[in-house]
Amino acid sequence: MKFSNGCWLNKSGVQTFSPQEIYSTKIEENLLTVHAPCSKIYNRGCTLGGPVITYKISSPMENVIRVRAYHYMGEENKSPSFELYENKNTTVLIEENENNVIFKSGNLKLEYDKNTVEMSFYRGNQKLTSSKSRGLAYVKTEPETNFLEASDKGIYMREQLQLAVGELVYGLGERFTPFVKNGQTIEVWNEDGGTSTEQSYKNIPFYLTNKGYGVFVNHPEKVSFEVGSEKVTKVQFSVPGECLDYFIIGGASMKEVIENYTSLTGKPAMPPAWSFGLWLSTSFTTNYDEATVNEFVNGMKDRDIPLRVFHFDCFWMKEFNWCDFEWDNRVFPDPKGMLKRLKEKDLNICVWINPYIAQESKLFEEGKANGYFIKKANGDVWQWDMWQPAMAIVDFTNPVACTWYSAKLKELMAMGVDCFKTDFGERIPTDAVYFDGSDPYKMHNYYTQMYNKVVFDTIKEIKGENEAVVFARSATTGGQQFPVHWGGDCESDYESMAESLRGGLSLCMSGFGFWSHDIGGFESTSTADVYKRWVAFGLLSSHSRLHGSTSYRVPWAYDEDASEVVKFFSKLKCSLMPYLFETANIAHTVGIPVMRSMILEFQNDPACTYLDKQYMLGDSILIAPIFNEDGEANYYLPEGTWTNFITGKKHEGGRWVKENHDYLSIPMMVKENSLIAIGHEDTVPDYDFREDVKVLAYELKNDVKATTKVLDMSRNEVLEVQVLKHENTINIEARGTDKAWTIVLKNVVNVKEVEGAEFKVDGNDTVVIAKSGNIKILCHLA
Repeated sequence: MKFSNGCWLNKSGVQTFSPQEIYSTKIEENLLTVHAPCSKIYNRGCTLGGPVITYKISSPMENVIRVRAYHYMGEENKSPSFELYENKNTTVLIEENENNVIFKSGNLKLEYDKNTVEMSFYRGNQKLTSSKSRGLAYVKTEPETNFLEASDKGIYMREQLQLAVGELVYGLGERFTPFVKNGQTIEVWNEDGGTSTEQSYKNIPFYLTNKGYGVFVNHPEKVSFEVGSEKVTKVQFSVPGECLDYFIIGGASMKEVIENYTSLTGKPAMPPAWSFGLWLSTSFTTNYDEATVNEFVNGMKDRDIPLRVFHFDCFWMKEFNWCDFEWDNRVFPDPKGMLKRLKEKDLNICVWINPYIAQESKLFEEGKANGYFIKKANGDVWQWDMWQPAMAIVDFTNPVACTWYSAKLKELMAMGVDCFKTDFGERIPTDAVYFDGSDPYKMHNYYTQMYNKVVFDTIKEIKGENEAVVFARSATTGGQQFPVHWGGDCESDYESMAESLRGGLSLCMSGFGFWSHDIGGFESTSTADVYKRWVAFGLLSSHSRLHGSTSYRVPWAYDEDASEVVKFFSKLKCSLMPYLFETANIAHTVGIPVMRSMILEFQNDPACTYLDKQYMLGDSILIAPIFNEDGEANYYLPEGTWTNFITGKKHEGGRWVKENHDYLSIPMMVKENSLIAIGHEDTVPDYDFREDVKVLAYELKNDVKATTKVLDMSRNEVLEVQVLKHENTINIEARGTDKAWTIVLKNVVNVKEVEGAEFKVDGNDTVVIAKSGNIKILCHLA
């Protein structure tokens, strides 16, 4: 939201009031209170009126500083609020001298200049950003009618944080607009707008910059960002009301900023290993029954395509009855038996749901009678005809309604359903009344958090820890705790494929560890060419699903070559699971996403700042999807030697590469000094990753240790491999298992002798085979 008219004036009717001096301070154990009048205090008479801003500055955890700025502190803080995981034992240092007030948490410091009223934030001695003298403001766009009658209309709190030369902004949720957010106006407001507009299903009021800090605006309601737009050297954010609450999040790198942000707002859960396999959907409005499903499943098996999850989209229920959680018995007369037969084919089952109950659903009267739906101010059930005729919306602020909704899911799980696609959650009204009195304006974005949590927790209750997964479309802050999320409704062309990747990378810069998209596109039907290129991209994403709108997405619907492409990349992903699962564990325990933008992994390479058509899959593998019918790849490699995982072709980095690829190839480049663990299985994603694991060592550099870990399925045991090359020796250590494992040394001279292990030379690769758990191998090079 823009308030100004150029550098010096406000828009007509807008008044802004900013702190002009620090009048008094109060220092407590982990709290700095600052009273800052919006006019200079020359005498006692100057204290009799006018706005005063009260700052409450604290630290919820080391290297994070919270700033709360109040005009009026008497406002009731209505729910909902984001759940934050604070460390109550955080130690801070607060100092005051003649010129400054200083607040320190870890290596992050706030300096409040008493003379200029400027708030500056530092990492050590490096200045990160600042709020200058008129940066923070209390804003009125509708003046009070008279002196005694106050109005809460048109009242906002605004902050402006400085941007340095060359500083670029990332994140703010799954945004399909340009990856770098500078110059954009962004409204944090969940909407169902597809993937080709400025609207977003997943709005997150958190951004980070290439300078190495993040800003989290702690408001579930609409937050308006002007990112170098209204004022080109500032990120401005504003919220309605009398208070603004935000956090400056520090860290030694952009990765560490995301780590700290997810420590504050929640780490992603660990999805089960089977969920990383290929998902196949019936698609949305297509006609299907058990025979159709079996045709798809058997067709995949006949073509030797690994399939792990089958998804039933909306019409598993009878039309106009969504959601009644009952199978349409005209089409599925024996759903329990059908699911049993499918599970005998080693498939997990997903079904589509949403949080809306249509008037035709048998659950409507039950929900109405028991107060399970959000209501109008007059007590009526809130209903409208958008998406479904006369639909009501489940009120997840009512604990009994949550139990009721969860019980319906448990009945499906007892039949054999393993997980749910939690669709929608964005079209939530702002004039509703909630059971717990929540502010409906705040609930618009936050509703999805309660919806996905109820579903996720239900699955976890039945399946157990680390076995729960949803396929969710909408999200807000904290939604990363309930993976997986997919990119929403996209077209079926290269442009939509590219915008989907932009959205996914943007979401992953916003604290989300896992992300997927509709392979081949959702709307319409892609060409076979687009489909096959999207398959390579989709099966080298964290999660992989074939799903469409009006047509099926089985590969033979395109051409037989498509079946070969799906088979090739599905098997490739299954074999990569030891590497991918450890990468997933990093997302779960640390918060760093599986799919990483180039700038996140190579923060000090200025060539990576704008890259949004390639990404890192974990910390070692670069993926550059192909976005044209000519098969031409044009991608950037940072410094170092890179090796194509599929072809073995090497490239020196620090430059752009232009090359052509057929459908069974893609730029899948492994950076130097990487260890990539691959498994023995190429038909399922969930197997014992330590069994006969092969570790590929790429382009070992002298005196730089390369490491990898391989987790077993229960994660109770870990195989850890370390390789260190020094001139004419290679030191290999493996710890944590007595299972057989193999290490392949890529692009090194042949081994002359090996102590403590069998070995063989295979072409230009040296293969060292060890069959012992806690061993050390010394390889003497020829």
